[in-house]
Amino acid sequence: MPESPDAGALKPVIVLVRPQLGENIGKAARAMLNFGLTELRLVTPRDGWPNPSAGPAAAGADVVLEQAAVFDTLAEAVSDCAHVYATTVRKRGVTKPVVTPEEAARAIHTDVGRSAIVFGPERAGLETEDVALARAILTVPINPEFASLNLAQAVILCAYEWSKHQGLAQPTVEDLLPPAPQEELEGMIVQMETMLEARNYFFPPARAEATRLTLRNMLTKPGWNHLEVRTMRGVLSTLEKRAPKA
Repeated sequence: MPESPDAGALKPVIVLVRPQLGENIGKAARAMLNFGLTELRLVTPRDGWPNPSAGPAAAGADVVLEQAAVFDTLAEAVSDCAHVYATTVRKRGVTKPVVTPEEAARAIHTDVGRSAIVFGPERAGLETEDVALARAILTVPINPEFASLNLAQAVILCAYEWSKHQGLAQPTVEDLLPPAPQEELEGMIVQMETMLEARNYFFPPARAEATRLTLRNMLTKPGWNHLEVRTMRGVLSTLEKRAPKA
């Protein structure tokens, strides 16, 4: 019997049924942890468990592998789950609701009780008997002429859709500096215009105002941060020092 989670836990369980390669288990664990999922359950993995090939493929997602639980049957693996989604792209002769990863993710966040997303073996996917245990079929909209996803790809699609409702931070956004104050940007523009005037750039006079406006639009469009402004002004100062005297 799986351990009961804390009350209110909403993270879905990822269940791999009869996975064949340790590398694929590791890659699935990596995909899970990328998006904040940590509970992995394995149903009769072909090469046993633990598998030495899983660790390197997990690329640091050791916590997922260390906590992975092994079960003899799928029924045992999902016995504590009120909502079970069977991932498949093939018709199985089983009449059940069919949802996309996005629809499943929304339901997982609102439904009461634990949820499990079940993935089949790499070669053939889930058997009809496996799908029969699920409450719904989860299918990825995909090219019907090439509907083959590897295990980690399927896991990452579902994990990503779930994570979208968690508000996970984007590191690249966090690392961005705020835009520079207008005063700093104005100083850079004035410095550049002064240098260009010395080189007779704003010629003929009749076009000078339009040229200045175009230049200003170019320099204000990117949303420079203060470090970028300082760097550019350093470049301009260096060019100014080396400019030949008239």
